[in-house]
Amino acid sequence: MRHSRGDGYAEFAAARAGHLYRSACLLTAGDTHLAEDLVQETLGRLYVRWARVSRVGNPAGYAQTVLTRAFLAHTRRRSSAERATDVLPDVPGAADGDASLRLTLLQALSLLPAKDRAVVVLRYWEDRSVEETAAAMNSSSAAVRTRCVRALARLRELLGEDLAEYARP
Repeated sequence: MRHSRGDGYAEFAAARAGHLYRSACLLTAGDTHLAEDLVQETLGRLYVRWARVSRVGNPAGYAQTVLTRAFLAHTRRRSSAERATDVLPDVPGAADGDASLRLTLLQALSLLPAKDRAVVVLRYWEDRSVEETAAAMNSSSAAVRTRCVRALARLRELLGEDLAEYARP
C-alpha cells in the first residue's frame, strides 16, 4: 500500500505544533513572531518529507532537530540581528502568575549566544541527551558538553548564584 504525503501529517502537526512553538519561543528568547516563523518553516519542511519522516522511529525528535537547525540558520543570517525600534514589544498576559520569572529567564536566555541558547533549550527544556543534542546541532558531544558548562555558568552569572528567589514555594 502506498502512503500519500498527507497520511498522518495533519494529526502530527496538530499534536506537536504547541510544543514546537514553546521550544521556538525559548530558542528565540521570547520573540514570538520569529518563533511562529520557525515553527511554520519546520512544519513546511516536514510536510515535504513526510512520507520518509513518518517512517522514522521518532518524528517528534526529527521535528525538534529541524526546528533547532532552522533557528541556527536564521541566526547566521546577517539580517537576523536587525530589530525594529519604533514598535513596542508584546505585553505578557495578566493571568500569568510567573510572568516576572518567565521574563527574567527569557532576558537571561536572550543574552546567550545562539548556539549556547540552543544547547540549554535542547538539554534542559527538551531533556535530550548530549548525543541527541550534538546530532541536532551538527556538533560533537564534547563541544555540546563544553558549550553547556559555559552557558550554565553564564546564566548563573546573569541570574546570580542565589536562585532561591526564582524557585517556586
